[in-house]
Amino acid sequence: MTQVRAEALGAALARGVPALVWIHGDEPLLVQEAAQEVRQALRAAGFAERLAFDAGRGFRADEFLAQACMPSLFATQRLLELRLGGKPNRELGDTLARAAEVAGDDTRVLVSGPRLDRATTESAWFAALERIALVVPTWPVERAQLPQWIAARLARQRQRADRATLESLAERVEGNLLAAHQEIGKLALLFPEGELPGEEALAAVLDVARYDASALAAAALAGDAPRALRSLDGLRAEGAAAPLVLWVLADALRTLLRLADARRAGRPMALALREARVFGARERLYSQALPRLDEARLHRTLQQAARADRMVKGIDSGDPWQALQGLAMAIAGAPVLAED
Repeated sequence: MTQVRAEALGAALARGVPALVWIHGDEPLLVQEAAQEVRQALRAAGFAERLAFDAGRGFRADEFLAQACMPSLFATQRLLELRLGGKPNRELGDTLARAAEVAGDDTRVLVSGPRLDRATTESAWFAALERIALVVPTWPVERAQLPQWIAARLARQRQRADRATLESLAERVEGNLLAAHQEIGKLALLFPEGELPGEEALAAVLDVARYDASALAAAALAGDAPRALRSLDGLRAEGAAAPLVLWVLADALRTLLRLADARRAGRPMALALREARVFGARERLYSQALPRLDEARLHRTLQQAARADRMVKGIDSGDPWQALQGLAMAIAGAPVLAED
């Protein structure tokens, strides 16, 4: 089989649901929705029975395989669903491959869970499984795409909003798609179809945004200083650990320096990105940041990070969160403050 993005899943399912479908990703809402799309396709094809398993403590591979082999008592066609909570291993992969092999035409297997890391997707057992499965990776909605994502959700409810309202809504739900989905659904209950009244709609939506340090680094690398500040303020308000925030920002700086060294040496940037283990959407972020950050600036900012580290540890006086703000703004392209 092959891999398909979640947006193309419907078209792939229209050609037939294979014996095994594996959906994975960091955003639970998107994984849940893709899994529901598979369930709906199977119900439409006559798979009326569904058995669900959790691959946690107490999961027994032999029982799962026995169900795959056992004819249904209540329906001619059925779905075996396995929900993962952690990283899968070769034993689980062998179990799924065997289940798909013995299931026959009247049984399908659906696996859903967290994003698979590179060690898993590049393993021999997963490569063998991928040849018989439809693998569906789901990717988080980037902040720049969030207003468009909200607009698409509103359109399903036959509602729409102007760009300013969409941007404001995005600020309130950033980093929390599940809550965003719930808040958008609430708008369908509160307002009629058509154009949403901006101020009233915003007043009805709770501020459910959540922030993490990686989102802060992404905003800074993208040169979006206002969003970086909101992320940092959100992290502080949520009680995030300052050492973790510092580590993420300092790691971004060190990666930028390695890429700057490679650029100065005339090495291909694609190779430098791979060596720095920068993949996917992060490639674009680092490629955007490099042109505006020369090596001298990066070295000065890394010195700021060393001082921030001393503040976090209580060795130097000063507000460590103020120092973290300076780091984020420097990466975003704002002026670097001179040290005292």
